[in-house]
Amino acid sequence: MRSEGAAADVRSKGAAADVRSKGAAADELVARERTVPVISPGPLVPVADFGPLDRFQGWMMTAVITALAAVTRFLNLQSPTDAGTPIFDEKHYAPQAWQMLHNNGVEDNPGYGLVVHPPVGKQLIAIGEAMFGYNGLGWRFSGAVCGVILVLLVARIARRISRSTLVGGIAGLLVIADGVSFVTARTALLDGFLAMFVVAAFGCLIVDRDQVRERLHVALLEGRIAETAWGPRLGVRWWRFGAGVLLGLACATKWSGLYFVMFFGVMTVAFDIAARRQYRVPRPWLGVFRRDVGPSLYALVLIPFGVYLASYSAWFASETGINRHQVGRSIGPDSVLPIPDAVRSLWHYTYAAYRFHSGLTNADGNHHPWESKPWTWPMSLRPVLYAIETENVPGCGAQSCVKAVMLVGTPAMWFVAVPVLAWAVWRAFVKGDWRYAALLVGYSAGFLPWFADIDRQMYFFYAATMAPFLVMIIAMILGDILYKPRQNAERRTLGLLVVCCYVALVITNFAWLYPILTGLPISQSTWNLQIWLPSWR
Repeated sequence: MRSEGAAADVRSKGAAADVRSKGAAADELVARERTVPVISPGPLVPVADFGPLDRFQGWMMTAVITALAAVTRFLNLQSPTDAGTPIFDEKHYAPQAWQMLHNNGVEDNPGYGLVVHPPVGKQLIAIGEAMFGYNGLGWRFSGAVCGVILVLLVARIARRISRSTLVGGIAGLLVIADGVSFVTARTALLDGFLAMFVVAAFGCLIVDRDQVRERLHVALLEGRIAETAWGPRLGVRWWRFGAGVLLGLACATKWSGLYFVMFFGVMTVAFDIAARRQYRVPRPWLGVFRRDVGPSLYALVLIPFGVYLASYSAWFASETGINRHQVGRSIGPDSVLPIPDAVRSLWHYTYAAYRFHSGLTNADGNHHPWESKPWTWPMSLRPVLYAIETENVPGCGAQSCVKAVMLVGTPAMWFVAVPVLAWAVWRAFVKGDWRYAALLVGYSAGFLPWFADIDRQMYFFYAATMAPFLVMIIAMILGDILYKPRQNAERRTLGLLVVCCYVALVITNFAWLYPILTGLPISQSTWNLQIWLPSWR
């Protein structure tokens, strides 16, 4: 047996030596004739990329951007107040918050007989009023704090999805210079709180996406990916839980937060499907439905619902809150389901508010001089004039000046929204870039649902939730220009010049609009120059 093995070994060595003797020419011929590429028999390991690594630089950028945001949001925050009078819809929320502060957390809204929005936004306004009193600074303080937090969140989220601290810093600068985000942060309306909560929830889900991939990567290296057909368990996902809490606070600020619950729920499930497919789970779809959908429903449906109910704790504890004891009055004493009477009363209360909102239609004669329809929002074609004073106004060197506060998007960003969104759609659906797809989900959640009831009375300030996502999409495009692969030094320099010029243009445009965003006195001729479109009047 050994002699036969030795002979076979000698023959094999001789054959190998004969093949080697063919030379390099034969190897090249074989390579040219091969039509099927060589594929590694083992699964490819995805790149271990779970977030930016330059933490120190990232937090330094965040600190600088946040400081700039604080200066712009708090500078002269109390002006204008029209001699202490709230402007635009501040006239609803400032007194309601003040009543909450002095009525054990309950608002009765005696002038209208109905409270039409959930309480969280007004509770936050009440915090500022408790600190500084019933004045412009008091009722705007909490909104300004949330406006600063929004800038911080945009910078951090853009940094994470782009893996670039520079792109995160650009996004922070752009949102600082966005007229919509700026004015929203400096007025006591509810949309600024809503925008902050939904962007924070979005950021939590982005971190959750990276964490899920990190856990799957560890499972792959440990050989646990294919232990079952549906893949490994991923453990407690606290970032997704946090997103649920924040979405609950969004819904408890305005009901339009529900749109983000639905859109973000689909997005996080899509993230899970993509992750399990990328890490070669044998049956990724089944794995998602078995491992992820149930916890997703818990985190992004039950938790928000619980937070929403908890926001009414003062109303539940009261005896005089509007519609607090409706069982046996407006609604029957018996219920098909075992639901507590207090919750049934809250449902009745909520339905009354819903009827109020649904009745604000143009067909019923409800018109407002500054209302607009959603197709005008992407380009800021119909802004909202919050306040204006034109008679006997000093301070601009002219005989009479104009003081105005207008919610309007910085044109250098909003006027290019259509090509920006078209590029994002192309990158998401043609190139398969998940970053643009995720940002489009956030933008669409604040935009598309409003087309479902187009006859309703609507305003451009509803676009406050769209603004951060528009800014991040623009920052991503600028990042693509900066980091375009396979470009020489000359093209890199040109790209850097283009990005710097565009950011400078946005900041200059914001500085030009600053007087009509803050109520500074300007001459009538300057006011006319500020009105760029006939629809702005």
